[in-house]
Amino acid sequence: MTSLPLVKPQEIDLDGERLQQAGRLLKEWTDASVVPGAAIVVGRHGKMVEPQFFGKQGPEKNAEAVRQDGMFLLASITKPIVYMSALRLVERGDLVLTEPVTHYIPDFAAHHKESILVHHLFTHTSGMPDMLENNVALRQSLAPLAQFIHGAIYDTVPLFQPAGTGLSYQSMGTLIVAEIIQRLTRKTIAQHVRDEIIKPLGLQSTWLGRGDFPRERLVRVETPEYQIGSNFGWNSNYWQDLGVPWGGMFSSPADMAVLCQCMLNYGEQNGVRLLSRSMMEMVTTNRLDDYPDLPEPIRRSQPWGLGWRLNHPGQSGSWGNLLDRSVFGHTGATGTMVWMDRRRDGFAVLLTTATRAKAPWRLVKLSNIIASSFM
Repeated sequence: MTSLPLVKPQEIDLDGERLQQAGRLLKEWTDASVVPGAAIVVGRHGKMVEPQFFGKQGPEKNAEAVRQDGMFLLASITKPIVYMSALRLVERGDLVLTEPVTHYIPDFAAHHKESILVHHLFTHTSGMPDMLENNVALRQSLAPLAQFIHGAIYDTVPLFQPAGTGLSYQSMGTLIVAEIIQRLTRKTIAQHVRDEIIKPLGLQSTWLGRGDFPRERLVRVETPEYQIGSNFGWNSNYWQDLGVPWGGMFSSPADMAVLCQCMLNYGEQNGVRLLSRSMMEMVTTNRLDDYPDLPEPIRRSQPWGLGWRLNHPGQSGSWGNLLDRSVFGHTGATGTMVWMDRRRDGFAVLLTTATRAKAPWRLVKLSNIIASSFM
C-alpha cells in the first residue's frame, strides 16, 4: 500500500498540542452527535501525522463506531480529481482546453452554448447550472448517469452569456467534462479515473462510486431534508453505486494525504509523475485572470485554478483565517475539506459527515486550529 510515512508532529515542525486541540473539538462534536463521524490527517514535508478517527460510521443513533478503514463520501472534492484525470488527456494531446465544448460534443450547442470552451468548465465560468432542473425527479426514478449527461447536454440553458463573463459554481460542467472523457477514451469515467489517478498513485481505498468495496466500509453521512426516508439519498445503494463525477467519490484519509502530497510536489509522488510541473502550475494558480471580460472583483477575490479552487480570504466561503489565496483545495457538501499550502509545504484533510451547509464554520474552526499548528 502506498501511503505517506507516519511521524510525530514535532518531527515535521507541527505543534502537537494544537493538533490535539483540533481532535478534542471533533471529539466534543461527535460525542454530542452534532457531527456523526469524522477523520482528520495533517501532513508536511512528505510525511503525515497518524490519521485520527472520531464518532460513528453513520448518523443513526445506534450506529457502530467509525471504522479505521472507513471510506468517506468526498462529495465535491470529487470534482478536481475528475478534472485532473482530464488533464492527463491534455498532456497527451487528446484534449485541448481552448476548444469549444461542441468540438467534442456537437449537440452541446443546444440552447446557445456554443461560446463555452472546455476551459470554462474547469473554472466555473461556463454559465452552466449547478444541477439539472429535474435533478430530484431523476434521482427519484433511480436514473442512470447517462440520463443526467443527456440532460446536461440538451436541456441546460446558460445562466449568463457569453462564457467567461461571470462565475457560477457548476456541477453540470464537471459532468460534461466527464462525458468528453468518456467519448475520447471509450471508457466509463470511473474506469478512466481508476487508470489515470487511482492506480498510478497506488491508492488502496478510493473509487468513483462504491466499486467492488464492501458497503460496510462506506461511512454514512447526514442527508439534506429532501433525501430523508428516500431510496435515492447519499447513503442509498443507488447513490453509492452511481459514482457521479461531480460528487460520488469515496476515499480514506490516508489516500487523500497521498493525493495532497502529489499536488504539493507539482504532480509527482513516490517516483510517479501524474502531471507535468508546468501543468500543475496552471492548475494551482488563478486562471480567472485569463478571461478579459470577467469582472475584476471576482478575479481578485474568488480565484480558481483548473478544477482546484484557491482560498477566498475575507469571503464567507474561506477555508480558514490563516490561509492566503495561494492555498488551493476544495470542499464538499457532506462536510469535507482539503487544502494544500505550498508556502508551508503542508496539507490538511478534514472528512466529516455533517452537512456542511448547516454549519460551515465548523470546518473553518478546525482549519484555523490546524493552520496555527504549522510552526
